[in-house]
Amino acid sequence: MSLKNQVALVTGGGTGIGRATSLILAQQGALVAVNYSRSEEEAKETVQLIKKEGGKAICVKADVSNDKEVRQMVDTIVEQFGTVNLLVNNASITRHIPMDDLEAQTSEVWDELYDVNVKGMFFCARAVAPYMKKKKRGAIVNVGSIAGLTGTGSSLPYAVSKAAVHGLTKSLAHALAPEIRVCSVAPGAVATRWWAGQEERMKQLAGHLLLQRIATPEDIAKLICAVLEQEAMTGQIITADCGQMGS
Repeated sequence: MSLKNQVALVTGGGTGIGRATSLILAQQGALVAVNYSRSEEEAKETVQLIKKEGGKAICVKADVSNDKEVRQMVDTIVEQFGTVNLLVNNASITRHIPMDDLEAQTSEVWDELYDVNVKGMFFCARAVAPYMKKKKRGAIVNVGSIAGLTGTGSSLPYAVSKAAVHGLTKSLAHALAPEIRVCSVAPGAVATRWWAGQEERMKQLAGHLLLQRIATPEDIAKLICAVLEQEAMTGQIITADCGQMGS
């Protein structure tokens, strides 16, 4: 499936993996809707970078955990670009809480992470599905995490929410077949702003990985775009962790 002239929605598209994915999609000829909730300046900057290179892009604000805002966002994209062919469910949040501090994993933390990381991805998929079905083809990539496979990560609710993303991916692959393909890319550690101020820790982690390096947002973005193109693939969880799980 060529990405050229496809309309792509990238949630959390202003920063990190989302920005890198938006830029690569545009380079391959896609029309990109860069979603943001709070990072307005970064999202606008991403759109400007795309336009500077001759691509087409718009900014669309929506809190993905709010179904009404998601539907309004998709309506805006359809008004501008006519449809939605591709969805990259990238928007996620975390809270850094020691795994063994069970009392700190409050119901508020669970609700917050599940609302964005799981329900938000479902809301976005549900909102774009009718347009993809109408065109009889479409592709969705949900950004998971190896935390959802290993059970460890920045917090217990985060790891469990990412395991749920992987489960959601498989369920949506069944629910939306045969017209819409749904896969998940599960990164390990990625050099994004989440690591700001922790450069030494990142360097130490890299030394324990099989590839002796931390993945860049561009590494993950290239994989996301490759998965969007693969017409014979659905319901798959693809890891990209520089050998983190194998080390």
